[in-house]
Amino acid sequence: MDNLALWQRYQDWLYYNEDLGIYLDISRISFDEAQIGQLKSKFDKAFKDITALEGGAIANPDENRMVGHYWLRDPDLAPTPELRQDIIDTNNSVIDFQRKVHSGEVHPPGGGKFTDILSIGIGGSALGPQFVAQALAPNQPPLKIHFIDNTDPAGIDKVVAGIGDRLNTTLVSVISKSGGTPETRNGMLEVKKVYTDHNLDFADHAFAITGKSSKLEAIAEREGWLAIFPMRDWVGGRTSELSPVGLVAAALQGIDIRAMLEGAKAMDALTRKHSIKDNPAALLAMAWYCAGHGRGAKDMVILPYKDSLLLFSRYLQQLIMESLGKEKDLDGNVVNQGIAVYGNKGSTDQHAYVQQLREGVNNFFLTFIEVLEDRTGEFVEIEPGTTSGDYLKGFLLGTRTALNDKQRDSITITIPKVDERIVGALIALYERGVSIYASLVNINAYHQPGVEAGKKAAAAVLEIQKKVVDALEKTSSPLTLAELADKAQIGDEIETVYKIVRHLDANQRGIIVQGNIGKPETIKVSWQK
Repeated sequence: MDNLALWQRYQDWLYYNEDLGIYLDISRISFDEAQIGQLKSKFDKAFKDITALEGGAIANPDENRMVGHYWLRDPDLAPTPELRQDIIDTNNSVIDFQRKVHSGEVHPPGGGKFTDILSIGIGGSALGPQFVAQALAPNQPPLKIHFIDNTDPAGIDKVVAGIGDRLNTTLVSVISKSGGTPETRNGMLEVKKVYTDHNLDFADHAFAITGKSSKLEAIAEREGWLAIFPMRDWVGGRTSELSPVGLVAAALQGIDIRAMLEGAKAMDALTRKHSIKDNPAALLAMAWYCAGHGRGAKDMVILPYKDSLLLFSRYLQQLIMESLGKEKDLDGNVVNQGIAVYGNKGSTDQHAYVQQLREGVNNFFLTFIEVLEDRTGEFVEIEPGTTSGDYLKGFLLGTRTALNDKQRDSITITIPKVDERIVGALIALYERGVSIYASLVNINAYHQPGVEAGKKAAAAVLEIQKKVVDALEKTSSPLTLAELADKAQIGDEIETVYKIVRHLDANQRGIIVQGNIGKPETIKVSWQK
């Protein structure tokens, strides 16, 4: 297709909303009018599904739950007056907490003001807040944020060391819907010990974001933590950024959360339209469907040309892959659906994986995120008539053209600037795109049986470790791995036993290993009495 034909196709398919200043260009995705016609009935169903979802239909039958993250930014949509008031009251309580912390009304035990936030959470309880902090936090925030988002002891130590002597002026946010998420619980217990070791009362620094009547709520109430904010059962982790999960930390960093909510609300309204061309999320879902032939045949590469959007691909990775990666469809058929997501930022990645994208295996489609505003200060000419921002734009457009020349599909989303309202709109755009795409391929976007399976398997490994240690403690003579597995009554788990022994040995956890630890058949294991 020559340049004039491409220009006409661009004009034919360009979406623009003047209020938000957002452009969506899917003209470089391979599709034709015949495909659009074939998808019409699927989109008709998807639009009806959206209406039902927002009306309070049970969208997660596995847990008999509604899916209502849309109500968070427009409480008037909530299906009951009680839910509507609860959302309003919660948002007001977040703003009130922000005011009290910033003013010093809520303060460290010794007086003064809090200087830092330590956020403990995993998955959606970390990825959204991390993305928003990177995108929107001011250079000198009222409180600087730190994250513990894994159960890696060395990682926890590094985060705590980064806080240093500001521990006493650090607020600790513990985020877990159930209160039983192992990674979050482990992080909380590790940090509690740090506060105890420094003769500080953890409760005087902590607040919880958790489900009603959860284990974490009980702990926070019993110990007298500073505050408790709700996580509702109708908001999933990957769609929780505009709930207290993301709003509390954002507000404390000085980010305008009402503008984020307003931007999401505005985008939600646009993506309710029952028209593919007039609905940006429908266009996005259609592009995904056509690029991957309705079965996720190609990876989604996210390439934002702005440092502040560095973590957008990581945030979208969970939102999209956890929502769309499903073994079975709604009819029980095995379909193995999903779209793999990865990315970093431009133009850095032009010196990394763009080489393969242009000339290697054609197993992807790319989404460029273009930001029109280069900076808020005065522009600097690095050459006569040319700025660094001009170069950035050139790299984006040049890469888009170079990929198109090789028949590599791409989408381009253009935003006016990176601010609270636009970030809220981007979050809402992709949330809705996921919902529509899920309907197109007939899957449930709002459950995650694979995640639960992984958690159960991890718990099983820890149970095996208890049996291994118990067997060693009760045995006086060294045991081979096979003997140890038999003694622990887990004879078919010898490989797991070996890996547990190797881990205990590496961390000097009370076992004695005779033989070459790298050659399992040579070793015997005993307990250090």
